[in-house]
Amino acid sequence: MRGAQDFLDEGERLDVDALRALQLDRLRASLRHAYTHVPFYRESFDKAGVHPDDCRDLADLSRFPFTTKADLREHYPYGMFAVPRDRIRRIHASSGTTGRPTVVGYTENDLSLWADMVARSLRAAGGRPGDTVHVAYGYGLFTGGLGAHYGAERLGCTVIPASGGMTSRQVQLIQDLKPGVVMVTPSYMLTLLDEFERQGVDPRGTSLRVGVFGAEPWTEEMRREIEERCAIDAVDIYGLSEVIGPGVAQECVETKDGLHIWEDHFYPEVVDPITGEVLPEGEEGELVFTSLTKEAMPVIRYRTRDLTRLLPGTARVFRRMRKVTGRSDDMVILRGVNLFPTQIEEIVLRTPGVAPHFQLRLTREGRLDALTVRAEARPDAGPESREAAARAIAAAVKDGIGVSVAVEIVEPESLERSVGKIRRIVDLRPRR
Repeated sequence: MRGAQDFLDEGERLDVDALRALQLDRLRASLRHAYTHVPFYRESFDKAGVHPDDCRDLADLSRFPFTTKADLREHYPYGMFAVPRDRIRRIHASSGTTGRPTVVGYTENDLSLWADMVARSLRAAGGRPGDTVHVAYGYGLFTGGLGAHYGAERLGCTVIPASGGMTSRQVQLIQDLKPGVVMVTPSYMLTLLDEFERQGVDPRGTSLRVGVFGAEPWTEEMRREIEERCAIDAVDIYGLSEVIGPGVAQECVETKDGLHIWEDHFYPEVVDPITGEVLPEGEEGELVFTSLTKEAMPVIRYRTRDLTRLLPGTARVFRRMRKVTGRSDDMVILRGVNLFPTQIEEIVLRTPGVAPHFQLRLTREGRLDALTVRAEARPDAGPESREAAARAIAAAVKDGIGVSVAVEIVEPESLERSVGKIRRIVDLRPRR
């Protein structure tokens, strides 16, 4: 029986000194590439008084300015590209629900790198050549579906391109085609498990052995829920379109102790969300990425808004990031108290009588903001159980977070299901 170490690629076998030397060489090249070919970066660097030649050590990266999603939107659609349009082989984009979409481009080499990184991620998750992989991420402009698809094929797997939606059909496909790996958002995996049970099928008896879940924050409580209900190893994958897509970091199945960042291609920093100061390893802050090898659209110190912390490597030489605990732009400030959806998720998941589907609704009562937690009841929960669950959630939020909220326990399957990123917060407050 071959162990996990037998499946490491050349980059994963680097020691720390060799990795740092490679990072510096690639970082200097990426800075020069961005400065030379993207007017935005040339102007940004010049305004900050820095030049790519000023980067003589990895720590010098902190002297360079940040890139934000607003910058990408301001230069929509092609202003951040560093290669001629005839070298672009694919374009992806965000949904643009909060403004202009962010457009990202890929050269042929970028697409090959992306496939390699997802293949590496699948190996770390426990996937192997010859596996059948059920991809239930959305296809199209969203990077999840196609990123997972080509990475699984690069690894040598058979791919079922199920995409999202048609939940009952997906359950049938899993039963009939017998995949060993499923790649999907954790919230939609719970929807699939609900459908298995609705059809009278025990999900613990399926062929699935590994679930690779990403595209949204999820908690250890949700991991336990999925693993117990489905008898699989549930591991986290991380990525974002602006950096490349899924495959930037991956949790290793043998440790499940955070996501190893593929640092030979994506250089991470964690900064204070307010001051922008680089934080020491181990402190929580906002995750920032600089691409080291991308051609079409290099990103320099891109602020992800995801909150996490960097830790030393364990199963791999690469540093780990803790599970994303939330986003700095998803934080709700309710009567002076900072609150994240993942905090509510932890409470909902441990409350008897409710399913792991919830939504936060922000309203304004007079001059004060108010928050209502809407959670679905489990099918077998009667009126008394639902009332007890509402009281328990309200008390746990008050005791654990320090703010009073209203709680509504709604009918099973009455909240909108997500096939991509779940919409946890509905802001109904009047615009000022």
